Amino acid sequence: MTATQEAGPASRRVLADLTPLRTSADYRRLWFGNSVTWVGQGMTTLAISLQVYDITRSPFAVGLVGLFSLVPLVVFGLYGGAIADTVDRRKLGLASSTGLAVLSAGLAAAAFAGFHQVWFLYGIVALQAVCAALNAPARSSMIPRLLPPEQLRAANALNSMTTTFGTLVGPSLGGVIVGLAGYQTAYLIDAIAFSASLYAMWRLPSMLPERAGGPGTPPGEGRKRASVLDGLRFLATRPNLRMTFFSDFCAMILAHPRALFPAVAVLWYGGDARTTGLLVAAPAFGALLGGVLSGWQGRIRHHGQAILLSVAAWGTAIAAFGLTRELWLGLLLLAVAGYSDTVSMIFRNTMMQVAAPDEMRGRLQGVFIVVVAGGPRLGDFLAGSVADLTSPAVAITGGGLACVLAIGLLALYGKGFRRYDARNPTA
Repeated sequence: MTATQEAGPASRRVLADLTPLRTSADYRRLWFGNSVTWVGQGMTTLAISLQVYDITRSPFAVGLVGLFSLVPLVVFGLYGGAIADTVDRRKLGLASSTGLAVLSAGLAAAAFAGFHQVWFLYGIVALQAVCAALNAPARSSMIPRLLPPEQLRAANALNSMTTTFGTLVGPSLGGVIVGLAGYQTAYLIDAIAFSASLYAMWRLPSMLPERAGGPGTPPGEGRKRASVLDGLRFLATRPNLRMTFFSDFCAMILAHPRALFPAVAVLWYGGDARTTGLLVAAPAFGALLGGVLSGWQGRIRHHGQAILLSVAAWGTAIAAFGLTRELWLGLLLLAVAGYSDTVSMIFRNTMMQVAAPDEMRGRLQGVFIVVVAGGPRLGDFLAGSVADLTSPAVAITGGGLACVLAIGLLALYGKGFRRYDARNPTA
């Protein structure tokens, strides 16, 4: 056996499993389209913030951009999931992606015309959030219909790479493009980038939800209107799926120090805005590695245990970050936290897709959107409040330890979650 032959299997055990990209042309097109779209949306997100500041010269006005995005995302997240469990998900994905493309084109047209109004930008941001709240449940619910269950874990790892890459590269590229060619160019590129995602969804087959009506029930037959309350009632009767959300809350609410990064950069490291940028980028870089180096996860059967350990690792890394005053070590610990978060997210998404029936996947994804959108904001508020009352070190280290303690209590409570076996999934 040659050295190359030996290296091949070893690399596959470490690097991301590309089997979903090789075996499904539909998934491959969708993955590529989403990758391009995430970069474009990252460009637009930064460009809007820069344009609002350019108009107002107010950091508060820039902060309102996040609020105008958060509220529609949380409000429409649950309803977007219900809609995804009612209609053809392919059509819903096409309509919402088209809406996002049109909104980016509207931003470009306004910038070309010299129409610079903050209220217009806020309105576009709110409408983008509505479209995103409709798009995400539809897109996520498509994946289990395109791939066999044993490939979903690998697909979620690949999807995490797409999201993180767009988050890292999109804003950086957007800043460069705005500086060289203006806001209108960044918005126009984003609008054009949606063509890849639209083409991918156009090529998909019909994606009507599969109803639980016994053998022979065609997809889409049965109850025509999916209820948000029915989705929440379903979740209330599925302890393993509930635990995926509870475990995420432990990390995102108790140990989320992002709001303290500006203060930490100055007080601990004697830095400035560039240091803050490094602190923000470190978890994202670790998250990207979590997807790239995800090959080993294919050997994990007990996904519940993996989630608990990953969240505990997040909390431990955050607690240790609160104790260090060396920048390189702080960045390393934040990268470890980001890596752990991605591992947890991959297994949580896989459990939702495998253990839940198809007719409930949209609504569960809607709940997931609310958790992901709202949890970190609550975490920012908690960290900021505790830091004001005590100190950033107490807020960060205490939050990390509280996360570890909370996930330990969940582990004691959730015996079935610890025993969850991917070969025999139960919700």
